[in-house]
Amino acid sequence: MLKERFKKSFTLLKDYCVNEDFKGWDPYDSLNSWMIQKTPLGKSRFFRLVWIQLFKRNAINFRPIFGIKKDYNPKGLGLFLIGYCNLYKKEQKEAYLDKIKFLSHEILKLQTQGYSGACWGYNFDWQARAFFQPKYTPTVVATSFISEALLMAYDITKNEALLQAAISSCDFVLKDLNKSFDDEKNYTLSYSPLDTTQVFNAGLLGAKLLCLVYQYNKDEQLLAEARKIVSYVCKKQSEDGSWAYGTLSFHQWIDNFHTGYNLECIYTYQKISGDNTFQPNINKGLNYYLNNFFTEEGVSKYYNNKTFPIDIHAPAQLVVTLAKLNKLKEHKNLVDRVLNWTISNMQDSKGYFYYQKKKSITSKIPYIRWAQSWMFYAFSYYFLEFKQENE
Repeated sequence: MLKERFKKSFTLLKDYCVNEDFKGWDPYDSLNSWMIQKTPLGKSRFFRLVWIQLFKRNAINFRPIFGIKKDYNPKGLGLFLIGYCNLYKKEQKEAYLDKIKFLSHEILKLQTQGYSGACWGYNFDWQARAFFQPKYTPTVVATSFISEALLMAYDITKNEALLQAAISSCDFVLKDLNKSFDDEKNYTLSYSPLDTTQVFNAGLLGAKLLCLVYQYNKDEQLLAEARKIVSYVCKKQSEDGSWAYGTLSFHQWIDNFHTGYNLECIYTYQKISGDNTFQPNINKGLNYYLNNFFTEEGVSKYYNNKTFPIDIHAPAQLVVTLAKLNKLKEHKNLVDRVLNWTISNMQDSKGYFYYQKKKSITSKIPYIRWAQSWMFYAFSYYFLEFKQENE
């Protein structure tokens, strides 16, 4: 039966991640190489872009040759932490509690210093087309996921340091990130303090964080600011319900998991604020999401207009999006098909999940943040929702 298959798949994944101590490589970590860090090549923006793509797109893992070591990724730890919190809600095992305390401790140690509030970045330099981010430059995306994890861990452990870090992160979001305004004074947020890009899911993740913290400190200003962001992004939604990734000319693609992020964040604002203004945007967006990104066979398409590459983020985010929107039971048949296909085609016998499957080749490098933490996170929501079925 499927439930037994899913449980076996998750157990294999969990054992793999624990054995790796939650450390691993990342699709974007190639700038940690000595080739970049210790030679003049690292000073070239063009070479940094090419170097990242060379490692990201290659199915052969050259990282050990070039001195790129497995490491903790703060966002990956945050996703694992949320996963263990969900598992603890389902079954209060001491082993789960131990992992919650361990992961929380490591996350607090990895904070980036020097900003208005608690914040986190990635454990590698990162060159995007729009900007360059030095190692541990804090981003709204990493900070949002991690602060959500800390709030969930606080609910279980009552460790005040976790709550205070999450509350503090709102100061990073509101004071350190750059804002792009529309004519009505609504705005979206930059990805980090070092850029001014308008990536819609990034702004919405910041809004989600403000809403989650509001539940603890009841600061009405957090909801007011979140509404401005949600309003800005909803106005950028196309009539068919889709969103481009961002506003730049090379950010005009429409993809699976970022659409899922958007829906999750808008719904979180609505649920916490009680403001139903954006329900039509959720309805249109969810309809577009479910009808354009998943096949009858259970394949999770990356883009709205083409299937490949099939990216492990997409099936994982489907589970989370529907769980957050309270739609998981309603769409269980779709989720089961997607998970079943993903296990059959993208999980290694060692337990870890593959990064991407292309038409002719599959990248089987065991990325810890991009693949393992996301599937761990997704399974935890699935098992929490269907806990009676999985006893």
